[in-house]
Amino acid sequence: MSDPILSVRDLRVTFDIKPSGAWPWTPHKSLQAVGGMSFDVQPGECLGVVGESGSGKSTIARAICGLAPVTGGDVLFEGESLLSMSPEARRHHRRYVQMVFQDPLAALNPRMTVGEIIAEPLITHEPKLPKAEVRKRVQDLMERVGLLPNLVNRYPHEFSGGQCQRIGIARALILKPKLLICDEPVSALDVSVQAQVVNLLKELQKDLGLSMIFIAHDLSVVKHISDRIAVMYLGRMMEVAGAEALTSNPRHPYTRGLISSVPVPDPVLEKSRPRAVISGELPSPLDPPSGCVFRTRCPITREACAGERPAVAQVADGHLVSCPYHQDNAFGDVVQTA
Repeated sequence: MSDPILSVRDLRVTFDIKPSGAWPWTPHKSLQAVGGMSFDVQPGECLGVVGESGSGKSTIARAICGLAPVTGGDVLFEGESLLSMSPEARRHHRRYVQMVFQDPLAALNPRMTVGEIIAEPLITHEPKLPKAEVRKRVQDLMERVGLLPNLVNRYPHEFSGGQCQRIGIARALILKPKLLICDEPVSALDVSVQAQVVNLLKELQKDLGLSMIFIAHDLSVVKHISDRIAVMYLGRMMEVAGAEALTSNPRHPYTRGLISSVPVPDPVLEKSRPRAVISGELPSPLDPPSGCVFRTRCPITREACAGERPAVAQVADGHLVSCPYHQDNAFGDVVQTA
């Protein structure tokens, strides 16, 4: 196996939160958005990241891109630490790690034309490039992502949500990055448009040899595009495995619950299949449970779960689980997602 293009080691992101309406001398609270995440992304691989809202998925994406403060751990890109680089070196490497954001319209400057939006990163990193060459690359890339090149002088509000997301993808790809981080890129789109954007990303990844981190809530979407899937809960890694292995044989109770929540497009099967309902609410990250953070909602929890944080153990080839009792399947069989 080749060396990973991205290695995240014990990544921690903590924010100081001032309670609303508190006195000036009231101590700030510490919110740990990411509590020690470790994973690798291989060249040409797509790693899917799933979990509930508030699990820290977007924070990880922003921390890798340098948009969120890192309080611990390290991020290695092609063997070099991004966190220990000088600002000049980090700026040079930024072109190789690009991001596609969740809200396609809010991510685009409404006062710039589509051509200016897509060309801005190219002008920033290659200021000596002739204007004719910049315009040609922009129009070629617009056509590549499914946009008509003659729309180059229009503004973002003149496009639909799906078209705006294609503009965002083109902007991220104009510098020919090696790693593309997609932060819930289809959550704001209609179902039919979601399929078009996901298929576009999958095609671009194959044609351009991109490595990708694809963040989403929908496991069926993540399975379609990902080689491996990482499941997060309250800033911690619960399970990591190949897409097929994780959806057909989930080991962690939280993963089973997520898979059970995915509807099956067969009324008879949907009605008869066993349910793995996750009860309760997501705890506050300001006051997370001790030990295993999922224990307050877990159907197989034990007293020992409140003690030390469970280690991530390998239960099969490339299959990692953060639960010592993962073999106690309290949910029974789980129907595989479509």
